[in-house]
Amino acid sequence: MVAVLGDIEDDDDDFGEAHDINVTPFIDVMLVLLIIFMVAAPLSTVDLPVDLPSSTAVPQPKLDKPIYVTIKSDLAVAIGETPVKRVDLVSSLDAMSGTMSGATPGEGKDRRIFLRADRTVPYGELMDVLERLRVGGFNKIALVAQEGVPGDPAQPGVTDVKP
Repeated sequence: MVAVLGDIEDDDDDFGEAHDINVTPFIDVMLVLLIIFMVAAPLSTVDLPVDLPSSTAVPQPKLDKPIYVTIKSDLAVAIGETPVKRVDLVSSLDAMSGTMSGATPGEGKDRRIFLRADRTVPYGELMDVLERLRVGGFNKIALVAQEGVPGDPAQPGVTDVKP
């Protein structure tokens, strides 16, 4: 005798439609993107170590591609991260300002130059670089400093200014 426990013609091999979104591939892609941005973010910063003085001035809005001229503590001069000789400073800036992607045609020497100097750089050395830039025709020069808090005793040279 043979006993049949189920309907022989009932095939349950077909799966029903799944109405849930599979988020596992989405999470995998997001984690990969997070890792890429975590690795790439530190690479986009300026790596010249400069101990900037503090200032209580209101920060100005940033430009697309600013040009930074840096005077390091050993009195070496750099444009961006590229070291240059002081005598070649103006010619290097002339070459750079025409090829910058944010520069409009004919802008050249009217482009703002941001001058950063280490706190230990003597005033005469800073003025020498400023004079070279002025003689070279670059008149829009901004000095860069770290933001400070007025009256903070931990910051030498910053005093409370009263109107």
